[in-house]
Amino acid sequence: MRSQLAALCLSLSLPLAAHAECGGDFASFVAGLKAEAQRNGLSAAQADSFFAGVRQDTKVLKADRAQGVFRKSFLDFQASVISKNRLQTGAAMAQKYAGVFDAAERQYGVSRGVLLAFWALETDFGKVQGDFNTRDALVTLAHDCRRPQLFRPQVMAAAELYARGDFDPKRTIGAWAGEIGQVQMLPEDILRNGVDGDGDGHVNLKGSSADALMSGARMIASMGWRPGEAWLQEVSVPDRMDWAQTGLNHSLSTRDWAQMGVVPRSGQFAGAQGSVLLPMGRKGPAFLAYPNFKVLFEWNQSFVYVTTAAYFATRLEGAPRIDPRNAEPGLAPAQMKALQARLQALRHDVGPIDGILGEKTREAVQAEQSRLGLPADAWPTAALLAAL
Repeated sequence: MRSQLAALCLSLSLPLAAHAECGGDFASFVAGLKAEAQRNGLSAAQADSFFAGVRQDTKVLKADRAQGVFRKSFLDFQASVISKNRLQTGAAMAQKYAGVFDAAERQYGVSRGVLLAFWALETDFGKVQGDFNTRDALVTLAHDCRRPQLFRPQVMAAAELYARGDFDPKRTIGAWAGEIGQVQMLPEDILRNGVDGDGDGHVNLKGSSADALMSGARMIASMGWRPGEAWLQEVSVPDRMDWAQTGLNHSLSTRDWAQMGVVPRSGQFAGAQGSVLLPMGRKGPAFLAYPNFKVLFEWNQSFVYVTTAAYFATRLEGAPRIDPRNAEPGLAPAQMKALQARLQALRHDVGPIDGILGEKTREAVQAEQSRLGLPADAWPTAALLAAL
């Protein structure tokens, strides 16, 4: 699931200008990787061994270009991944690994609900970790010219893990985008944030739940997580309010939100400042997103995935089931692409024209809704598409 690859923005490698970035003859490309690995400290024998038998994996490229799951709406996606069984399993895992979760909260301030949610969504609590050869997947994506600056450093990080004895280039398997283990961490993440949670002297994210959970907690903490603070809370919103104030690009005090008629569905506000989040517009479910919510985008850049994970985490900690309300129908993928193209023509930065309603597209939609005098709730509808 971490295929949005927010964590790949970091880099351990030399500047890409020092070598062929991508494409071209695969054997020549691999030779360049070997040379770079040696400059980074591997011996010639280690580099030869690490890259021996490496091959391009066309299934990786196919998976990279699919990712249709992120075209689902929030309500559809959360319904498909948050089941009664997963909630029950989450409760059982919270009890089984209570000591590990206590240590994670004590050392890194990350709530067990958040760790449980990512553990569940990434690998179904470790049961489905992927069956792609990790080295081949990373080299394939580094050679592909879509995002070489993201994947080439991961190849070098995997090579360093190999030199340390913590990576087997022939047998290490994981997700198609190179993530490894029960919480799906990339090689750079493991180098920076890997934790020996079970005390056996090794960081084994595939076989040790303690290692995986403690490493995940450390990584989230390194992204700027505020210890002990909330991340997401379901709220009720009035039928009429200044919708242009909603969205992750706007933040107000909970006192200001209360004056507008925003109230928690249960309990009191969990923080002092936040953003009203309307994943499916003003007629759909509503949340107050606290500062920690934005940190989760460093784990995964998909708006729908992050919102689902954050909501799932609240459910695992006892929050009630969401009120779906009466959300307006969204746009079909072809309509969404048409909308993105029109927004781009109006000089909005919506990122790639991919039919996915991400945060950039939401902000552009809200801006155009305001300009056209429509309720500016950032939810694209057929009426907006027609108006544009």
